[in-house]
Amino acid sequence: MKINSQVEPKTNHKSEKLADFKVGVDNVIFSVDTTYNRVLVLLRKRNEEPFKNYWSLPGTLVRQGESLTDAAYRTLAEKIKVDNLYLEQLYSFGDPGRDPRENPDSFGVRYLSVSYFALVRYEEAKIIAKSDYSISWYKVNEIPNLAFDHDQILKYGWNRLKNKLQYSPIAFDVLPAEFTLNEVYQLYCTILGENFSDYSNFRSRLLKLGILLDTGVKVSRGAGRPASLYRFDSEAFAPLKDKPLLFI
Repeated sequence: MKINSQVEPKTNHKSEKLADFKVGVDNVIFSVDTTYNRVLVLLRKRNEEPFKNYWSLPGTLVRQGESLTDAAYRTLAEKIKVDNLYLEQLYSFGDPGRDPRENPDSFGVRYLSVSYFALVRYEEAKIIAKSDYSISWYKVNEIPNLAFDHDQILKYGWNRLKNKLQYSPIAFDVLPAEFTLNEVYQLYCTILGENFSDYSNFRSRLLKLGILLDTGVKVSRGAGRPASLYRFDSEAFAPLKDKPLLFI
């Protein structure tokens, strides 16, 4: 079988001039509200062109000398106050024409978005009110049409969150330091749906991983018998970090 080692370009470009990029960071900030069994995403209403009066993901252009991750954290800190969160780089979006400020005919500045997704608990996240724009939580299944390609970024982040939850311990980054197994289960149910697993199987699988420490303390939260409080054991998890795991 003959292998063709030449790779043909997908498109014919009018010029070989290198693209001039401005780099921005857009954050998909999810919050989990287990009280009302809903997942929310933080949106900002734009008061400037392009897409004036459209809702968008919180974002910013990267400043000189600033890392991408620092820009993502800066955007978070400007929008919400929260102690426990998970943050991860998501994907880069840079197709020509994704931003109306680009001029494809003159090969002007292109706008590249390096997206991140964050996970917080709704009860702990406090929105920072600003007079120059509106910001609000929206249910992930009730999102308005978003500016730019933010619908695509949000969809990508939502799929990543659900997949990540199944093979990594990101839930423990947003839970309190001490938690009950039912609180872990409720967080999973809120994101993945109530039919993803029954509580008994979930509890058994989670405890068999050996990454939780029983504090020996029991608490009463609502009806039913007192429940044991656990802590996430990062030392026990360290040898398992690069191994395939299933949390559900």
